[in-house]
Amino acid sequence: MTTVKQVIDQKANTIISVRSTDTVEKVLILMRDHRVRAILVVDDGNLVGIVSQGDCAIKVLLPHSNPKQVPVSKIMTAKPLTVTPSNSLEECMAIMVHKHIRHLPVLDKTKLAGVISVGDLVKNIIELQDNQIKFLETYIKGHGV
Repeated sequence: MTTVKQVIDQKANTIISVRSTDTVEKVLILMRDHRVRAILVVDDGNLVGIVSQGDCAIKVLLPHSNPKQVPVSKIMTAKPLTVTPSNSLEECMAIMVHKHIRHLPVLDKTKLAGVISVGDLVKNIIELQDNQIKFLETYIKGHGV
């Protein structure tokens, strides 16, 4: 059973975040530059929210609001669901499916440790399946079948 810590340890240790007072334009630029679809909102070292591409599109761009003027606090999901490094990927997947979300911030006690995404979960599943296939191929070849 793979844990969140194992996945976080394999990822780049960069946490991309904005302040709640920053503009949506800054969020969009960070998403583009870092090729991510969600940004954490951190004020004074504390996680206060998360904002996704969908939030930007539906709450700012569709109503034709100006992303240079809309603060992140107006569109973010405040007090997002979080997981800990000890949670399993199965637990994360269950949360994501049940709550219809794609990103979960990871808190190690009160310290922000990163983000786990549905993409991270899918990548892990594919790697596990690939390893199982290689094991079975080796087993079959090794037993002359």
